[in-house]
Amino acid sequence: MTAALLDRVRHCTLAHADAHGVARTAIAGLSTISATAPGELQYDISCPMLVLLLQGTKQVTFGSHVARFGAGESLLITADVPTTSQITGADARQPYYSFVLHLDPAIIASLVGEMDAVADAASPASPLQVEATEAEVADCALRLLQLLERPRSLPILRDGLLREMHHWLLAGRHGAAIRQLGAVNGHAARIGRAVKLIRAHYAQPLRVEHLAEVAGMSLTTFHAHFRAVTSLTPLQFQKQLRLVEARRLMRNEGAIAKRAAHAVGYESVTQFTREYGRLFGQPPSRDARDHAAAP
Repeated sequence: MTAALLDRVRHCTLAHADAHGVARTAIAGLSTISATAPGELQYDISCPMLVLLLQGTKQVTFGSHVARFGAGESLLITADVPTTSQITGADARQPYYSFVLHLDPAIIASLVGEMDAVADAASPASPLQVEATEAEVADCALRLLQLLERPRSLPILRDGLLREMHHWLLAGRHGAAIRQLGAVNGHAARIGRAVKLIRAHYAQPLRVEHLAEVAGMSLTTFHAHFRAVTSLTPLQFQKQLRLVEARRLMRNEGAIAKRAAHAVGYESVTQFTREYGRLFGQPPSRDARDHAAAP
């Protein structure tokens, strides 16, 4: 099964990958990734997702927690958290290949009710977990990729397969962590509603009081649970989203620092430059030049 999935991921990336090795598919939230050399550090605020690693190695860091995983293992991220990641094992003879699927809280909530599963009261020790990939999960991933080759069948069978994938995740080793996302009135789900709003409007001024209302919490409770789930305050979360997007604009679209700063909501370019340097280790213009000059 693993060999068949690797072959399908390889086929998908060779046919559809962009310049960064990412092949987005017709199934929302599903992509495959390839690399022929170890990569540089990538900064992001990751959303809940499943990563099946088929070949190569990768490292993902959240705070002091470091998750290292390789072929035959899966990484689960169960909250919107700031991460630093790096492909550590890849070369031309044995490229890095992975299958990535964003988790759907609505599907999880539905399944939790149907499976008569109760969300755990306590949060997992870390929102990053690595386990051996289970056979049912790999099999479902393979069938999802195969379905992409059947465009007429895709809209008919897609939702059922996505539902099946979430079922196997809930039923397997990652179940306890994933159930947190399906607890409609749980803290993780409430914070998730606020996070969704921040992601959609990160370039606009942020009213934390409104976010607390969206989460259905008092302001004090909201601050405490937001930090417990994401490790950041709401303003820090927004700021990191802005900086990550500005970096993408400069590196991928050639935007100058001033335009990138204004595009993500900064009024002061000086403040943008200072905060960019703190997060990425060097000023934005130099970072963009170094990236452009890299082989």
